[in-house]
Amino acid sequence: MTTAVWRSVELGAEPAESAPLELQEVRVPDVNENTEKRRSRADSRSTAESWGSAEARSRPVSAALRESTESLAQPHQVDQPDGMVVESHHDYGSFPSAAASVNGRQGERSRSAMDESDAYMQSRPLLQDDGWRGTENGDVQHGAPEPASNGGFYQATPAGGGAKGEASVRVNIGTPAPLRFPKEKLKTLLALLWMVFNFLLTLTSLAITHERVPDTPPLPDIVLDNVPTGSWALKVSETVIIVMVNSAFLVVLLHKHRFIVFRRIFLIMGLLYMMRSVLYFVTALPKPDPDYQCEPKAGYLSFTLVVTRVLKLFGGFGLSINGQHVYCGDYIYSGHTVTLTMAYMVLREYTPRHWWVLHWASLLAALTGVVMVLIARGHYTVDVLIAYYVTTRVFWLYHTMSNNAALKESGPNNYLSRIWWFFIFRYFERNVSGPVPRHYEWPLPWPRCLQNKRPERTS
Repeated sequence: MTTAVWRSVELGAEPAESAPLELQEVRVPDVNENTEKRRSRADSRSTAESWGSAEARSRPVSAALRESTESLAQPHQVDQPDGMVVESHHDYGSFPSAAASVNGRQGERSRSAMDESDAYMQSRPLLQDDGWRGTENGDVQHGAPEPASNGGFYQATPAGGGAKGEASVRVNIGTPAPLRFPKEKLKTLLALLWMVFNFLLTLTSLAITHERVPDTPPLPDIVLDNVPTGSWALKVSETVIIVMVNSAFLVVLLHKHRFIVFRRIFLIMGLLYMMRSVLYFVTALPKPDPDYQCEPKAGYLSFTLVVTRVLKLFGGFGLSINGQHVYCGDYIYSGHTVTLTMAYMVLREYTPRHWWVLHWASLLAALTGVVMVLIARGHYTVDVLIAYYVTTRVFWLYHTMSNNAALKESGPNNYLSRIWWFFIFRYFERNVSGPVPRHYEWPLPWPRCLQNKRPERTS
């Protein structure tokens, strides 16, 4: 079908008389011809779809699943306005990147990644701005400040090193807080008063129990009945106690965190004294050595009598070698064994690990002192065994809870918080961050030549 169109050579101008008119043919497609073409394309499309469906039915299921997995693993791209493509991130959401192709047209990045990130957040007002921003090289970086050159933050970069075209994520993680070991001298003084109070409670219990000791033969004991008695052995045992206690005191005095160590010793000894005063008060045993001379019984109890006895015992520090321990009845459990075991465990815990000679020597000394107590018949064997068991368990429990922050908090799963003295422990240990390091220093400001120039050196 042909249509004739008359037009002027120059548009907008009236044709001159002599200007010839130009005849141009314009081809207009026939309606029937267009209909046939559309039908042909539709037939070819349906044929391809049916062929694809038949092929999909004939493929194995495993191949179809594999292709589906590969298609899901590929990043999806969603067209966004302003020449930007958003690639979905499978873990943290969608991050904007430079547009590579928009609506089939090749384009270049016309703005920085920072502007693209702002435009992306503006196009999605319901999303919260979590501080992630794009960088000029196409990477993704959180809005936190750059880590200092001296440390303080960790940098995490995925595999690939953050090369151009790959996402590089920097995560700023704060370093753990440094361990704190405060002196807290007031708490150390309170712990000392706690130990002195319970020591006086022990002496008071002994002053009362002395009147209740039965005048009967000693109880059967498998060890005492087969070991010859030696009165001299008690002096040997108490001499060993004096040496070990002074050695432990010197080690703690030279410790850098001496206030913490002293505080722990005072608290543990106070607990042991308190439990001891209760045990031998409720059950009075006869003397294990029938030849041991005790102070005659008064036959009555009064406040003045008890105070007089307590002051006499306190002047001798509870040792028979001083001639002041003349009252009987403090058998369960052995105070000599408690002191020897505690001194050994302090030396073992708060001295350098390579001081194995001191460790073995203190262990042999403690065993010698305990054996001497049994030879002197100062205690029954059961007194010694109970004293060792109670002392070691209280010491280990206390230090286990002190070295683990989770055990300092009460909760349904922390059964150690059900110990009756847990609230006392928590008050004194809540500011100590962890295990006390084995650091040592000279405790006095003089002489300066003994000052430790490297106080943080771990032995």
